Amino acid sequence: MNEKYVVNLRDVAIYHADDPFGGCSEKKLLQRGEMVLSEVNLSVAPGEFVYLIGRVGSGKSSLLKTLYAEVQLLTGKGYVAGFDLRRLRRKDIPYLRRRIGIVFQDYQLLTDRNVFMNLYYVMKATGWKREQEIRERIDRVLGLVELGAKSYKMPFELSGGEQQRLVIARALLNDPQVLLADEPTGNLDPVTADGIMQLFQKIASQGCAVVMSTHNTALIENYPARAVLFSKGRIREVDLKAELA
Repeated sequence: MNEKYVVNLRDVAIYHADDPFGGCSEKKLLQRGEMVLSEVNLSVAPGEFVYLIGRVGSGKSSLLKTLYAEVQLLTGKGYVAGFDLRRLRRKDIPYLRRRIGIVFQDYQLLTDRNVFMNLYYVMKATGWKREQEIRERIDRVLGLVELGAKSYKMPFELSGGEQQRLVIARALLNDPQVLLADEPTGNLDPVTADGIMQLFQKIASQGCAVVMSTHNTALIENYPARAVLFSKGRIREVDLKAELA
């Protein structure tokens, strides 16, 4: 792997995300017509911000799920945060996911635990032992996402934007090399979405790459960055100004 990149895909085929990791052979997937993307080449450097754009069903979510090993990479070469996706075993997946952050559109928070305990649970589950280090790390990420004063709040007491900030804080707990975000502003109003984008830019400026799928052209115009278009089973880099004109 070229260490310049936290994501590096070469001649990769991407299949529908309905089959779990290792759930189906490539031959069967091809027979069923499950390939959604082919000849995928994509490299992302540390601190880089990349948009994934395209119509619903064009393969954006399937590519993201391949990057965090929700579905298995069967064709081509793929590396994420130092892990070889072709050689990845099921037991290695938790270690890969400690090096990446995942931000879902549906927040998947623990509704019976407050903000602090949502993060505490994740840290214990990912192997952190020392209480002082856990608390210091939680305080740090809550400060980064501007939720430091709300650590005692329950998820239902937070606004939609605050819940998304908590999801981002959760994704940052293990100091990831890359943040993968699937339509993270899809359920948010424009002002709240703007705040989330400013946060993502701040995260990228600190060296964590951000790969984000979105349909929100207003955000793309306001926060220009590198963009990859998904269309007709292929991906290609595009000039955002020309694409949105």
